[in-house]
Amino acid sequence: MIPLTLAEVASAVDGRLVAADPDARVTGSVAFDSRKVTPGGLFVAFPGEKVDGHDYAARAVGAGAVAVLGTREVPGVPMVLVDDALAAMGRLARAVVDRLPGLTVIGLTGSSGKTTTKDLIAQLTVRLGPTVAPPGSFNNELGHPYTALQAGPETRYLVMEKGARGVGHVRYLCEVVPPRISVVLNVGVAHIGEFGSVETIALAKGELVEALPADGLAVLNADDPLVDAMAARTRARVVRYGEAPHADVRAVDVALDGRGRPSYTLVTPEGSVPVRLGLTGRHQVSNSLAAAAVARELGMPLAELAVALGELGLVSTRRMDVFERSDGVTVIDDSYNANPASMAVALRALAGLRGQGRTVAVLGYMAELGTFEREGHQQVGRLAAELGVDRLLVVGELAAPIQEGATAVSDWGGESVLLTDQAAAVEVLRGELRPGDVVLVKGSRYRTWEVVDALREATGEGVTS
Repeated sequence: MIPLTLAEVASAVDGRLVAADPDARVTGSVAFDSRKVTPGGLFVAFPGEKVDGHDYAARAVGAGAVAVLGTREVPGVPMVLVDDALAAMGRLARAVVDRLPGLTVIGLTGSSGKTTTKDLIAQLTVRLGPTVAPPGSFNNELGHPYTALQAGPETRYLVMEKGARGVGHVRYLCEVVPPRISVVLNVGVAHIGEFGSVETIALAKGELVEALPADGLAVLNADDPLVDAMAARTRARVVRYGEAPHADVRAVDVALDGRGRPSYTLVTPEGSVPVRLGLTGRHQVSNSLAAAAVARELGMPLAELAVALGELGLVSTRRMDVFERSDGVTVIDDSYNANPASMAVALRALAGLRGQGRTVAVLGYMAELGTFEREGHQQVGRLAAELGVDRLLVVGELAAPIQEGATAVSDWGGESVLLTDQAAAVEVLRGELRPGDVVLVKGSRYRTWEVVDALREATGEGVTS
């Protein structure tokens, strides 16, 4: 964070100083975990039912915090008192960003692929200048300001992933950290149980381009009609990416190698170059095009961009992480989260990696689908069967419609089994896997990753491709 006096902090957050020196300067980071406080930092104390940050205020000051941003006084602790610590953290982030005129804020959203694409963009922008991006999917009302407060005078690019659980959420995040470049990836049925309809999801995602200034840039997926139509909702300049003929940054001649890694010809107004990705899955074509569109607009030469795209790697964990075990079994760890669209992407990647052995899909429940829950799970099962997955392990009763969808495909030659939990899936896999098999593990956040961890432990750590 840029250095600020406590008086400046209090002014930014509409707070009141208690037992604090107005001229004392915050020179370190902002933290809400007292164990991560650094000398010169600011500790944010959030009240809670089980853990109250105010109980750790004295410890934070003892560790070097200049003051504590909180909602109640703590005796002997210099405080910046506010009514709402989370809202105050957002106001502080906005104040810091407003004082960094050389900073370019890149915001992105979408129903799936946000975290991976955020990581790809950050890997490109860091070649152009110092970059700050959140770890994993830190994309909510807490993660957004926390990430922005990591920016300092030397930061040139701030890459922000924006999640939403309803209309207005993206708009609020844009008020906290206004974007200069907005990237919209796709509109799908993820969280449809909270939004109610795909149209409402599109309405919420489009808030990102509505927040742009007139001299900003909207980067839109030309292959998604709902995203493409968002061009009418912004006063900013629009650049489209995708495989559609009208895309400004386009991929043609897409092919996959034996490991499911895509190659394509990148076509831009400046010319064309061949690109070979080191990432697994055809969906990475779209993700990499979004990142390429941003880097191109920021001035990366085409030849350098082609090289940089080929050197992109995985940053956040449990997202299409492909590794091969010492016994010749290949595992696709995509266990972080799941929705019907991301399930489809992962299943196609599994099919693309088919070798001499069998394809095995270990699929769990997909949350927040509302009235679309049963149909969404059945669609995933049908697709698994249509792609010719050899063995389908469905984990948990809530995910049972996946099995229903698969077995409804009359000409499917594979097998399926409904298992009670992750431990049961691990036992089945340990007894069945053979060299040459490829295993996909995916589901919402219901400990699905325990299956992957057991597969890693079975023969030691795999070698990530």
